[in-house]
Amino acid sequence: MEPTEDSNNYKYGVFYYNKDDSRIIVPKRIKYMGWTVNFAHPLSYLIIAGILAVVIVAWIVAPQK
Repeated sequence: MEPTEDSNNYKYGVFYYNKDDSRIIVPKRIKYMGWTVNFAHPLSYLIIAGILAVVIVAWIVAPQK
């Protein structure tokens, strides 16, 4: 069984958290739903922070009407 399919590797049933999985980005339990990050990997928090930074900068820079 794929580690992402094991419900024991999810916190609150939503956040994938598996210290034994070295991947940062993993497929979701239902494959066609996309990808998620492994929150047990330290770089995942940098990825989330980077995405949030891009969104915040885009919101600040966007012209206001």
